[in-house]
Amino acid sequence: MSATPETRRPVLETTTTWGARLALLALVALLAAALSLADGKKHKLSKDLDALKGSNSGPTVDVIIQFNQAPTDVHHQKVHSKGGVLKSKMDLIKGAHYSVPVGSLDALADDPDVAYISPNRPLSGTSTLDYGAESVNAPVAWQQGLDGTGVGVAVIDSGVTAVGDLYWWIPANQTYGSRVVYSQNFVPGATDASDQYGHGTHVAGIIAGAGWFSTGSNFTHTFKGIAPNANIINLRVLDQNGVGTDSSVIAAIQTAISLKSTYNIRVINLSLGRQVYESYTLDPLCQAVEAAWNSGIVVLAAAGNQGRNNSGGTEGYGTIAAPGNDPYVITVGAMKTANTPTRVDDTIASYSSKGPTAFDHVAKPDIVAPGNQVVSTLAPNAHLLSTPTDVYLNEYSNSTTTTTKNKKKDSTSSLTTNAISTSYLRLSGTSMATPVVSGAAALLLQQNPNLTPDQIKARLMKTASKDFPANSTVTDPTTGITYIDYYDIFTVGAGYLDIAAALANNDLADASTASPTAVFDPTTQSVSLVTGSSVVWGNSVVWGNSVVWGTNVFVDGTSVVWGNSVCWGSSTSDGFSVVWGTGVVWGSGTNQTTSTAQSITLEGEK
Repeated sequence: MSATPETRRPVLETTTTWGARLALLALVALLAAALSLADGKKHKLSKDLDALKGSNSGPTVDVIIQFNQAPTDVHHQKVHSKGGVLKSKMDLIKGAHYSVPVGSLDALADDPDVAYISPNRPLSGTSTLDYGAESVNAPVAWQQGLDGTGVGVAVIDSGVTAVGDLYWWIPANQTYGSRVVYSQNFVPGATDASDQYGHGTHVAGIIAGAGWFSTGSNFTHTFKGIAPNANIINLRVLDQNGVGTDSSVIAAIQTAISLKSTYNIRVINLSLGRQVYESYTLDPLCQAVEAAWNSGIVVLAAAGNQGRNNSGGTEGYGTIAAPGNDPYVITVGAMKTANTPTRVDDTIASYSSKGPTAFDHVAKPDIVAPGNQVVSTLAPNAHLLSTPTDVYLNEYSNSTTTTTKNKKKDSTSSLTTNAISTSYLRLSGTSMATPVVSGAAALLLQQNPNLTPDQIKARLMKTASKDFPANSTVTDPTTGITYIDYYDIFTVGAGYLDIAAALANNDLADASTASPTAVFDPTTQSVSLVTGSSVVWGNSVVWGNSVVWGTNVFVDGTSVVWGNSVCWGSSTSDGFSVVWGTGVVWGSGTNQTTSTAQSITLEGEK
């Protein structure tokens, strides 16, 4: 369902008290917003793009221009007349990707047909399957014969190499074939869609790995994906270093929509992200994921890995990455399985980013799933191969000799204490949690192909487990810093994914499931969750707050959760922009996203 003024109309849901200083900040924010809107030209240029005008950024800049209507040749010619060069069309978001002179930005913003201009921003991947499937009750689905058969999942990432675990195999007649049914590259200057980085293949294995290379009497654990027979549509947008751009991701999303019927693409997995620079209503990346959602595709996005960031005094709150800040998609945070199949000892990963979102203050993440120390499929010769990611075969072996099934022949190798798997690697991050939920969505869609994206989201959130401790702590062995996490709506969303409960549920949401917004009321000194009048949350007992988010929606405003500077920032009118600082959070003075990339180098929490 598309976002309209009607669906965004506030309806009071639940309140709790926050600090009194928010009243002044809220008034300042409103005043700043009014001034910004009064300056139409400034409003049309994103802040990071506006800043380029006074920098030594070079004579031209790559931008994404969104228009008030789908651009025609007339619009492209107008940009060309100002020195711009069309690089690719983006009809999906009523826009296009251009290279334009920095000096022409103001003139372009003056055009009444132009809605918004932003840079073609860089982004990257947000990075154990060991007991992840068991922790979310995936085996219950497998016992029911649900394995993702017939459902296409688009993995928009660093590419997917068709390794053995991503093959289907019929032992009876020794026939096999790849379940990577389509591949396309969107990385400029490259043609190969295979995974040269290692992130996308790992993500694909979490969704649909069959576990062939860890199956047999010699293994103590099978590394099997959540929907082990789903088809993978490989859309490569990240290069060999795990870096990409908005325009590549938008092009891949548009391709996924166009191929929806051909490959029954019902799910898009986005284990990538970047900093939030503006409202999701203006961000071209968010507009693209909304278009996919409106086309009937469930979109999953990583929350980000900035939960430990306290540069703004917010204890990691307000650090959700884009496009996970969009209220329509399902945004996923990361849990730790404690290396056991039960859920009772599972806790939130301290690096998992927390809401509310920057600018719009949307309540995120929506749900959490296992994402720490995940073992999944390895792309040969990928750049991610390094000691912290190694999986030692003797960790999961019952003997000194291991036989692995190859599609063409069996191979036997002796295990030593230093024998490293050539089939699996271990990564941590919300990148790894996101495909767990993507696999769950595929199982629900196999069970009931008529479910809409909103109904999938509502069912997953309502049935998520809400049985958490009041708080948990972890001490970083390297720095000695202890991190405390509280299990409120901005940390764990609606709860911990429970596939068995979701499959057993028959409730059908009959309206939009856009995530609610947290709003401060200076007159009552309270914070409320608000939704649109046409949004399902709060419409009935079935979808009420206490049902979906549990009884402890908020933690009291005087607690450490909000810190002394409060989540809205202590000296900014933008709301949460204090969190980003001056390039500290997202890299050293550049716009390149490093938050999500940290997941690849994180050794994970114990």
